[in-house]
Formats: sequence, structure tokens, C-alpha cells
Amino acid sequence: MHSNKYTFMYSIGLSILTAIVLVLTSETLKPKQEFNLALDQKTNILKSLLIDGKSAQEIEKIYTSQIEEIVVNGDGEVIDGEKPTGIVMKEEVAKPVKDRKLPVYIFKNTDGSKNYVVPLYGVGLWGPVWGYLSFEKDLNTVKGAYFDHKGETPGLGAEIAEKPFQSQFIGKKIKDANNTFVSINVIKTTAKVTFGPEHRVDAISGGTLTSDGTNNMIKNGVEGYLKYFEKIKE
Repeated sequence: MHSNKYTFMYSIGLSILTAIVLVLTSETLKPKQEFNLALDQKTNILKSLLIDGKSAQEIEKIYTSQIEEIVVNGDGEVIDGEKPTGIVMKEEVAKPVKDRKLPVYIFKNTDGSKNYVVPLYGVGLWGPVWGYLSFEKDLNTVKGAYFDHKGETPGLGAEIAEKPFQSQFIGKKIKDANNTFVSINVIKTTAKVTFGPEHRVDAISGGTLTSDGTNNMIKNGVEGYLKYFEKIKE
């Protein structure tokens, strides 16, 4: 009986000690994990601006010196004092446009011009898809795009994360000649369309549902920024 009691107490003590060690380890690693997540986000934002192949130190320097973070509401107004940290795009894009809080990343070029980067979030075939679109100073023409996913099929839907797909967006326009929002449509080359090539890119062969999800993500996401774009163009 004494032996069993000792074994039981020893097991309890060991479990408590292990739990304490795990908590302490987690807390020790947390700052590093948060840094890596932030660096990954900054890297992807810069990729949408066609800035790639930089070291972590270079990314931090470029981001800190050339990017301004703001948050806007559905009416296109900048929310004073608000920063993108803590905003969950999955939750925001599910809201009506008028109720959204949306991050904007303003890139200041050395010549004084600006590019505007907006984050996107949607659903593919097997899970979430997300990304960033950057715009030229006319706020109509796409400068670059970056997309990623959680679990799309390699060789099919996962191609949204590859440069051949993303590079198609360069130079595309979200509005037509009448200043009407038409988005950038991810569609099959054989599809019958009523808009010109400047408003569409080729869907992924064999990745129909991922392409549809990316198409919806872009339309729903960019739509939330239209009033802001109009305000800063004035």
C-alpha cells in the first residue's frame, strides 16, 4: 500500500513538474514565435509589392522605413489610433462592408509616390486562402499579388501560392472605363465573359473550387476598400 501511494504521488508530482516546464518553455518561445509570424506577414506584404528575396534584416528595414499601417472603416474613413494588430480578417470579411475594420499598408516609394496594399481572406476547396493585393497610385491598377493557402491540393489548387499564377495579376484593373467596380475575375479561358482581359486572369486547371474561392475572396475583399480608395483619390 505504501509503495502504491508513493508511486501515485510521484506520478502526480512528475505530471505537475512536466506541466510547469511546458508552460515555461511556451512562454520563453512566445516572443520568438510572435516575431516570426510578424516577419512572415511583412515578407508577404512586400512580396505583393514585388519586393522579394530579402533577408530578415532587410525586410525589417524596408518595412519600418517605408510602410505606414492604418485601419479604415466601411465608409472609407481612417480610424484614428487603430492599428492592424489584432484585426482578424476572417471575421471582418464576414461582416457587411459598412461594419468592417480593414487594414491598409501604405508603401512610400523613394520618389514620393505611394502604393497601397490590402489583405484578403477567403475559403478554398479544403480550407482558408488568403493574400495581399497592392495597387498603383491610381488605386485601380494592380502592382502585384501574393496568395497562400492552408491545405489546397498540390499541383492543383495549391498553385495559387506560385509565381506563375500570382504574376497574372500585375497590371490588371478592378474598375472598367465607366469607373464601375468589376473586380479581377479568376475564370477559365473558355468561359464566356462580358469584360475585357484587363479584368481577368486564368483559373487554375483542375483547381476549379480553389479558383472560385480566390475569385470570391478578391471581389469580397476589395469591395470593402472602394470608399477609401475614392476618398484618397479626391
